[in-house]
Amino acid sequence: MKKGLTIGSLVLCATGVLGAQEGFKTDVFPLEEGSLKITFIGHGTLMFDYNGMIIHVDPVGKEADYAKLPRADLILITHEHFDHLDPEAITAIRQKDTDIVLNESSAKSVSGIVMKNGEQRTVRGLKIEAVPAYNTSSGRDKFHPQGRDNGYVVTFGNLRVYIAGDAENHPQMMGLKDIDIAFLAMNQPYTMTPVQAAEAARAINPGVLYPYHFGETDVSELAELLKDADGIEVRLRDLQ
Repeated sequence: MKKGLTIGSLVLCATGVLGAQEGFKTDVFPLEEGSLKITFIGHGTLMFDYNGMIIHVDPVGKEADYAKLPRADLILITHEHFDHLDPEAITAIRQKDTDIVLNESSAKSVSGIVMKNGEQRTVRGLKIEAVPAYNTSSGRDKFHPQGRDNGYVVTFGNLRVYIAGDAENHPQMMGLKDIDIAFLAMNQPYTMTPVQAAEAARAINPGVLYPYHFGETDVSELAELLKDADGIEVRLRDLQ
């Protein structure tokens, strides 16, 4: 789907409402068939509801009481750091038939479908692309070395969503095309500065950009850097 254009008779848009789950804020995107609901749990943790299919991203118990959240049909894990991989949270939402997609290092703690950088799979009818997630600045590669961690592009119907994971604006990220919604991590020195995130956003050119995992970084700086970016809507949510 081309960002900012109509989807059949529907317009790509979202309405911020209080989510039914524990008061978390939710945006809803209409699709050609059904809708995609995105719930902003906190930091790098998200939840998607795609026509009743529940997808949790990097569930962490620090961010929510997972005993009160919907059980997962699919869980995506970007990497094994404690603020992204929490086995107890996964246990709370895992069902007998839950699929878990994760990088190889995370599979040492949780069993699942291992995806390597550049690999594509169809899981639960969803096309999932594992995108590299790594640091590029000198001295930062110790945090997220190249080849270890994953970001993901997930296709929900006619909507392509990019979840960058912990990464700087590396060449594979900058080369992504046809992204409708992007989540870009922004908390130096572990991920991107506002300038790096703005450069990545201009290259990817998503219709909607959510900075996430941003810690104490001033997200208003990113919004200012992108105020003249044609077609990119920056949405600020509670994702410190």
